Amino acid sequence: MDFFECFKDLARFIREFLNSILYYGHERWCPVCEKSFRKFKSFGHDQRKDVKCPSCSALERHRLVWLYFKKKTDLFSDSSKKMLHIAPERCFRNRLKNHLRENYITADLADPHASIKMDITDIKYPDKYFDVIYCSHVLEHVQDDRKAMRELNRVLKTDGWAILIVPVEAEKTFEDPSVVEPSERLRIFGQEDHVRIYGPDYIDRLKESGFRVKISTAADLRGKNDLILMGLTSENEKIYYCTKS
Repeated sequence: MDFFECFKDLARFIREFLNSILYYGHERWCPVCEKSFRKFKSFGHDQRKDVKCPSCSALERHRLVWLYFKKKTDLFSDSSKKMLHIAPERCFRNRLKNHLRENYITADLADPHASIKMDITDIKYPDKYFDVIYCSHVLEHVQDDRKAMRELNRVLKTDGWAILIVPVEAEKTFEDPSVVEPSERLRIFGQEDHVRIYGPDYIDRLKESGFRVKISTAADLRGKNDLILMGLTSENEKIYYCTKS
């Protein structure tokens, strides 16, 4: 590990220590790092309040996915599972690596922390290679998302499963390849590097790509009081659990 990485780790440790003091309390609990706080931090361009874990930086979608991993999947019952994690989130990366060891593969086009550089429209792995695939908030950045979905289906084992999450923020999916200016993408799609905005018909694209899809929300996992404690009261966050059809 070089000096810069050591410095970043030290800075992160100091920041988390200070946050543990500033946010001390028991009104919120993060299921990822399993720590309690007075409240969660604000986050985003619009500074959404009470959403980001002061310790591990998990947002609502991360806390929901982690709960789902624990309660609804067999991910932690077998460390021999081969898992592909696309665009790995820091709050998950080390935890999953510690469990799956060499069977845990992270992939990204640009992130230097990822195991491999990967274009998910052209995955360089054999058919039916992975037991588990996790890809969250990535497909809205991919020009040919249908091709990416077919590739993810191709490398998933027959009895494997994938969680493929996108932000669903429109009544119907809208895309326009002619929109290339970041400012226009921000205005139309909600972020400078998004190429579409998904609607509930996202599930149709998954099915067309060869997946069966089961949708779950936080209410399917825990009771109301627990969800308030974990900051998971929004009905917008959904899990798309995919298996081969």
